[in-house]
Amino acid sequence: MKEIIEKKIKKIRISKSFLFLLMVVFLYAVVGFFDIVLVKEALGKTLEIFLKILPILVLVFGLIYLINRYFDTKKVQKHLGEESGLRGWIYAVVAGVVLAGPPYILYPIFGKLQDKGMKNSLIAVILYNRNVKLQFLPALIYYFGLPFSIILSFYMIVFSLFNGILVGILSKNSYN
Repeated sequence: MKEIIEKKIKKIRISKSFLFLLMVVFLYAVVGFFDIVLVKEALGKTLEIFLKILPILVLVFGLIYLINRYFDTKKVQKHLGEESGLRGWIYAVVAGVVLAGPPYILYPIFGKLQDKGMKNSLIAVILYNRNVKLQFLPALIYYFGLPFSIILSFYMIVFSLFNGILVGILSKNSYN
C-alpha cells in the first residue's frame, strides 16, 4: 500500500505554468498586505486587458478547433505539404496577401498546421506576404503612384518566395 501511495505522489507533478501562477498569486498577496489599492488597480488593469484580448482568443481557439476538426493530415500535406508543389506556393502567397490582423494570432494556427504537415517554407511565405496589404493599396497608390506600388508589391512577393526557399533549406526537419 505504501509503495502505491509513493508511486502516485511521484506521478503528481506541478507544471511550470501552475507554479508560475502560484508565484504570482503569492506576490499579489504580499503586495496586497502592504498596499491593497495597488493590487486592486493591477487586477482591474489585468481584467481590462483580458477582456480586450478575449475576442481574439475566441477567434484563435475557434480556428484551431476548425483546423483540428476539418483539416486532416492528408489534406494539409496535399495542399501545403511536400506534395503540394507549385499549388502550395500559390496558396501561401495568396493567403499571405489576404490575411489581415496581427501575426501573433497566426502563430498557434501555423503550429497546428505544421503538426499536420505544413512546410516551414510556406509558413515563411505567408508571414512575409502579410506585408502586401490589399486594404492599404489605394493609399499606397495615392501617395507613391501606381508604378511604385506595383513594383513594390511584385518585389515583396518575389522575395517572399526566396525567403521561403531559404527557410526550407535552413530548417532541416521533416516539414522543410
